[in-house]
Amino acid sequence: QVQLVESGGGLVQAGGSLRLSCAASVRTFRSYAMGWFRQAPGKEREFVATVNWSGGRTYYADSVKGRFIISRDNAKNTVYLQMNSLKPEDTAVYYCAADSSSSYSASEGEYDYWGQGTQVTVSS
Repeated sequence: QVQLVESGGGLVQAGGSLRLSCAASVRTFRSYAMGWFRQAPGKEREFVATVNWSGGRTYYADSVKGRFIISRDNAKNTVYLQMNSLKPEDTAVYYCAADSSSSYSASEGEYDYWGQGTQVTVSS
């Protein structure tokens, strides 16, 4: 069983930055690919970014490419999402997820474990 706990959400003005963290309670963290997803009010959950087990490969949704950076620290069992140049349309609950296949995927169905989410609100 993997427990994921997100932190770092909050209220920020448009153009600002936030860094989300997701701490995993598992000894074999490096065995998992990790992803970030988000769900805005009234919308379905959507893919944001993913990173493979080593951190050497990443993939982003077009809507965040060039503004968000996903990274991981396997020594700390933590994955991060650095969000820059935030826009009001980035407002959502952000979830981290773990994929036991260790590759990386934009498909929600590939992920085995999910955190509870952290709210990000971007004001205009």
